[in-house]
Amino acid sequence: MHYKNTFLTIAVLVSISSFSFAQTKPAIASWLQNNTEVGSYYMEGNSTVISNDILVNVQSVDYSDDWVYVTTNGVPAYPTGPFLDGNPSQATAQSAIFKIPLDPAENTGTKTESTPANIGLFINGVALFDWRDGVAWNPNTSELCGGPGNPPCPGGMGAAMDWNRDAIPAEKAGFDCSKGHPSMGNYHHHQNPSAFKLDLDVVSSICNLYDADGLYAIDSSKHSPLIGFAYDGFPIYGAYGFMNTDGTGGITRMKSSYDLLTTSTRTNGPTVDATYFTGYFKEDYAYSAQTGNDYLDESNGRFCVTPEYPEGVYAYFATVDENWNSVYPYAVGPVFYGNVVTTNVNSISETVTNYTGDSTDTTTGITSEISKDLDVTIFPNPATDLIAVQMNGVVRNNTTVQLMDLTGKIISTTTIRSGSTISYIDTKTFQSGNYIVRVGTNKGLKSENIIIQH
Repeated sequence: MHYKNTFLTIAVLVSISSFSFAQTKPAIASWLQNNTEVGSYYMEGNSTVISNDILVNVQSVDYSDDWVYVTTNGVPAYPTGPFLDGNPSQATAQSAIFKIPLDPAENTGTKTESTPANIGLFINGVALFDWRDGVAWNPNTSELCGGPGNPPCPGGMGAAMDWNRDAIPAEKAGFDCSKGHPSMGNYHHHQNPSAFKLDLDVVSSICNLYDADGLYAIDSSKHSPLIGFAYDGFPIYGAYGFMNTDGTGGITRMKSSYDLLTTSTRTNGPTVDATYFTGYFKEDYAYSAQTGNDYLDESNGRFCVTPEYPEGVYAYFATVDENWNSVYPYAVGPVFYGNVVTTNVNSISETVTNYTGDSTDTTTGITSEISKDLDVTIFPNPATDLIAVQMNGVVRNNTTVQLMDLTGKIISTTTIRSGSTISYIDTKTFQSGNYIVRVGTNKGLKSENIIIQH
């Protein structure tokens, strides 16, 4: 790429503290590993989580000179479900091994289209799906085809049709609070994995009954964390990045270059109406190259400096609008930027090194250093029944949350788990009065006065 010489002069702009994996490639060191804690889920109508006894996050990371192998059950640390569209599945252990290239390269030929099902992996081992849900419009019968409850499409699942349904608007009722759902037990996200309730414009009420949790919480003041890798090996970031590709210009929201078509005519497709609105199908969008540095290319990425790649890298971004609602093409696609060589394997057939590193640190002790930069929100205040502690960004290590009285006595302790963002303190049995909430991470601690009022 012709950009690279530019980045050699600006590496000093990214501080060493902003990327902790200087000695190890991010594709090896970024995964959230766990071999002790299990996941949980909600059933409709019951706001108490139920254990699924499945290890969460990633169980093993192994690498060779060319590949990283990620072993995962595909189950997140945040609760999954419920799925209010009648989906009978729950997240089940996938016991998968994903093989991702360590030195990805641009595909200089015809770009590879993304496919149904897995197209990448989030750092917690959960699958990334592309924009589609396997449903399309059959012009021969003038009805939807494919997917549960519909007749098969001509040519079978994945066959090219004129109008292919976009999963994000069509399946919104079936996403849980974290914007995910299972397909035959394979829990996945099609979009930015941050809780609906944390968006500026909340488009789903599911979080009113169940925890507002997810892989990370959006923070518009900071470069978004690295949240995953596509099958071509290039990293996926959250919604925000540096304005300029050389790492300068402040923080801005990364923008999709796909626009909704203005025409109301769909050749061989349904008429635009309240059911089949513009944006219901992938073909309602058209790519239009933009000149701004904060606009992404046809694969929903750009070559740029990021905290983990101070010399620059091609990176995908999980696009959202100004209200933080997901925007097509959502993460990767509809074509890959790089070469997709392989995806998942049954076993590792070459000599590899197992990586543990900092991502296995499950320390929950409180450190003594006060950190003003610890990005945490504690609410409500005053509190009646519970106190919620919400972390922004990715929580890489288990984080201790303590409730103390004014003498410093600890009266309640809970944990925000690695790969989740929120924890609660039940305050119904505590007397009304003034208390202190203290949150500790490996970066320091933050304390905040709070009132319990019954």
